[in-house]
Amino acid sequence: MKSGAHAAISLVVAAGALALTTPPIPAWAVVALALAVGVGIDVDHFLLAWYNTGSLEPVRRCLRDPRIVVAAQEEIFDEGSVGALNRLLSHVVVGGLVVPPLWLSSPYVAGLVATALYAHVLADLVSTARWGVVVERETVDRER
Repeated sequence: MKSGAHAAISLVVAAGALALTTPPIPAWAVVALALAVGVGIDVDHFLLAWYNTGSLEPVRRCLRDPRIVVAAQEEIFDEGSVGALNRLLSHVVVGGLVVPPLWLSSPYVAGLVATALYAHVLADLVSTARWGVVVERETVDRER
């Protein structure tokens, strides 16, 4: 799923948080945090690609041509360098490591971060499942 879609989902999370709760932080901070978490979690894709390939080429691509970060995200990673299951797993691991310590300092912020991460992972799962169904149908059609 592209960053723009994750940003839109994060804005829905922020709007929900602002509508349903009385935040102990300013409204702009709720929006900024939801966006930062909901979109920023995908930075782990660079670490996964590096781990899987041993190459920092995706980082180099983004530094050489920053437009791809926004306008051509499909050009950042080589196919198979991140992996759908790996990226979902890493998001869950990051959430599990980040949310509990945050809870100790601010249960509200921890809840917001957890909700933004949950929405991100759920969107990725739905997107991956839909894409998987399309691929399965195409494979079945080719085999006929």
